[in-house]
Amino acid sequence: MSEDHKPTDEPELSRIQRAGGHVGADGRVNGGLNLSRAIGDHFYKENSELSLEEQMITALPDVQSRSLQTEDEFVVLACDGIWNTKSSQEVVDFVGQKLREGVREREMQSLGALLETVCEELCDDCLAADTDNDGTGCDNMTATIVLLSPPSPSLPSLPPPI
Repeated sequence: MSEDHKPTDEPELSRIQRAGGHVGADGRVNGGLNLSRAIGDHFYKENSELSLEEQMITALPDVQSRSLQTEDEFVVLACDGIWNTKSSQEVVDFVGQKLREGVREREMQSLGALLETVCEELCDDCLAADTDNDGTGCDNMTATIVLLSPPSPSLPSLPPPI
């Protein structure tokens, strides 16, 4: 269900340029943000002649509707600090494995505690070992797991690709 909205994507780039901004070769809007949709970042939303949806950076959500399938286990909501480090499939694989391990080992006293631990482990796994790189793993990181069905320790395979 995930689709990135990068400043270099045509619809995003067109909106940014119409709002008076530019995207550099490094994919950053006006030399700053490397994303095109965000809730904050008001500096990029100051063109009084444009609606909020038309600003360089918009908080307009991309809403999708899908019917749940019996094999759907969870949804991960996360910020760009996670998605710039791992692909969607890597996150699904990581979270699915950690949920099954936690249930099998019965380390957690509650499902809520297990979900909290998996979110922490995901963020920790995305952290850069050092800051002498391209910035990957050095950004803000937030993750939430929405559990659609209880994890089963007996599932031998990872969840299907998203």
